[in-house]
Amino acid sequence: QVQLVESGGGSVQAGGSLRLSCVASGDTNYVGWFRQAPGKEREGVASMHFGTASTYYADSVEGRFTISQDNAKNKVDLQMNSLTSEDTAMYSCAAGRSLFTLYRRAPLAAIRYTYWGRGTQVTVSS
Repeated sequence: QVQLVESGGGSVQAGGSLRLSCVASGDTNYVGWFRQAPGKEREGVASMHFGTASTYYADSVEGRFTISQDNAKNKVDLQMNSLTSEDTAMYSCAAGRSLFTLYRRAPLAAIRYTYWGRGTQVTVSS
């Protein structure tokens, strides 16, 4: 069984930065970050495949968000810079395990992920 625990959410002014962390226990080979704002669909924003170190980003966060892994701490971070009010959402990390060839077809699709954390709120004020 895989367990995921997020931390690092909070409130920040537009233009600021936040760093989210996801500590994962269990056997997975990729982790993704998703977000959902009130009244909007869930959006995959970033994902990392551990075996290949491949990373993927949604167009909406490309160049502003960075996903990284700390192997020693079994932790995956999401560094978020240049935040805007559009980034306000509940952020959740998720994990899964499958062949890379399958994963890379849609690395930001929620259906690829089996395990989900409870989420951490990010609020950006303008």
